[in-house]
Amino acid sequence: MSSNPTRRRVLAVAVGTGLTTLAVTGGAIAASRIGQPRPREIRFNLAPPAQAPDPFLAGGVAFGSQASIYFSSGIGPSALNTEAPAGTPERYIDPEQYPGGQLPAGVTVTEAQGMNAMARIRENLESQGLTLANVTSMRIYLQAPPGTARADYDGWNRAYRKWMANVNRVTGEVIAAYQPVGFPNATRPSRTNLEVATLPVAGWLVEIEVVAAYPG
Repeated sequence: MSSNPTRRRVLAVAVGTGLTTLAVTGGAIAASRIGQPRPREIRFNLAPPAQAPDPFLAGGVAFGSQASIYFSSGIGPSALNTEAPAGTPERYIDPEQYPGGQLPAGVTVTEAQGMNAMARIRENLESQGLTLANVTSMRIYLQAPPGTARADYDGWNRAYRKWMANVNRVTGEVIAAYQPVGFPNATRPSRTNLEVATLPVAGWLVEIEVVAAYPG
């Protein structure tokens, strides 16, 4: 999805037991056809705002036969906190995001790594002429922090909403609880989270793959 507000965007939403496609152009919503997407259409499966006013992901995404798609490799946080020992989760806290590599109260190391990894995803997309607003699907691999029984899904989700799904679908305003990094982003991609026993880099707790679509 383009960050340009004048570009035509297409969403798919469930209405009752059927499926209605909504074309969104400059904030105006008009009913469109259902079924197979048009050749260059990208259609997000989202429930109507009255039913789901603040979803953080889509149920799926339909791609037209002529849509141009970009698949990233798995990307994790960069080892930017050189004050922390190599191979530790703290090594992957970004000091530009958290000065001195020190986390404020309530911010977990998974959340901090998620912030770092999403910044790397943004750089990866920008190298191909895309932005986070063009993301259509995500797969996230999480490893449990040392000494814990399971992955920190809540911490990851807090990081995610700093970059994605942080704009109210009805008003177009930024959601106060999720002040965005970079720019407000209304895009709600389809998404899968998986906990894994280990990740390929010692100290990583987060690895992310994305699929993005070039604007039509």
